[in-house]
Amino acid sequence: MIKIILTSGKDHSLRRFHPWVFSGAIKKISGEVQEGDVVEVYSAQNEFLGIGHYQIGSIAVRIFSFVQVVPDYEFWKSKLQAAYNFRKQLKLANSNVTNCYRLLFAEGDGMPGFIIDYYNGTAVFQMHSIGMYLTRDVFVKALIDIMGDQLTAVFDKSEETIPKQAAIKAANGYLYKKDDALAVNTVATENNNKFYIDWEGGQKTGFFLDQRENRALLGSYSQDKVVLNTFCYTGGFSVYAANSGAKEVHSTDISKKAIELTDRNIVLNNIANHQSFAVDTFEFLKHRENTYDIIVLDPPAFAKHHNVKHNAIMGYKRLNYEAIKQIKPGGLLFTFSCSQVVDNNTFNSTVMAAAIEAGRNVRVLHHLSQPPDHCVNIFHPEGEYLKGLVVHVE
Repeated sequence: MIKIILTSGKDHSLRRFHPWVFSGAIKKISGEVQEGDVVEVYSAQNEFLGIGHYQIGSIAVRIFSFVQVVPDYEFWKSKLQAAYNFRKQLKLANSNVTNCYRLLFAEGDGMPGFIIDYYNGTAVFQMHSIGMYLTRDVFVKALIDIMGDQLTAVFDKSEETIPKQAAIKAANGYLYKKDDALAVNTVATENNNKFYIDWEGGQKTGFFLDQRENRALLGSYSQDKVVLNTFCYTGGFSVYAANSGAKEVHSTDISKKAIELTDRNIVLNNIANHQSFAVDTFEFLKHRENTYDIIVLDPPAFAKHHNVKHNAIMGYKRLNYEAIKQIKPGGLLFTFSCSQVVDNNTFNSTVMAAAIEAGRNVRVLHHLSQPPDHCVNIFHPEGEYLKGLVVHVE
């Protein structure tokens, strides 16, 4: 097997079980390495540190085992089995009220660069690693063995996530259908709320599963309230609020396609007290003083790289300022950031700055994050990307 030798002193993070080897830490490579190859990583003193996939870029190796193993079918099956067993322990697999969840979360499940979301029989793959992408047929076979009749289809949606500099060009498509003539079921249930899932053409894998518990929390506060859900995408928060007894629900998104998806889910759930608006959220909020008891701010990532972090913080501040300024006295603001480069302290400070500028008293009721099926490996804190607050505005 190809050996990666690290420069002296560059092995500390691996000894702490962090699963990334950066290209600048590599002293030499023993053998001809190709992108996606399985490689073993050694210290400058020739001590084994881990085994992983090689990839061109700043993260040169993604470690999937810190012990020497043969990454054969049984090895990968055991990894997927452990992930599935964990979801059963979380009461997500085989649930009577929820049939969609994240089945595999990359580093959180010891398989860096690989995500699986499960929607009522269909597993949707997204690969961020060439090595994982090249192994996808093995993963399909293993999932069939593990899940049996629960698995009706596997759809690979890696075209948008495979590194752009990679020689391999991924193409989205089905890797498996239990019955090729059978149309897959595109309706999934989350806490008894129904949603159409467009894994073929929608964002990410088709639905933002990471907000499941936060949507449920919103529902618990929504009885008899007027609720605004901004950046609504498929209307997840809107459906929860309406189904939980909200007096009225409004949804906004600048994308007309997103509004169509929201409206479709509103009809699916037989909701009557809902209006949607294909508008810019910033402009919409400016003219809605004392209208809403609850406002949800769930924008897309304002920053994906550190070089635009400042602009993102200013965007979050402006957005939260408008919401805090306009919400009814005694109202609740659910505010989120999914920008990984904006940490919890920075996000909390940004919301505080917005409250100061708006001149209103604000109490923090809840600190929010991603649910446990989006599990964070304690040795890989970068896996914790979603942060949020519920605040009470006087």
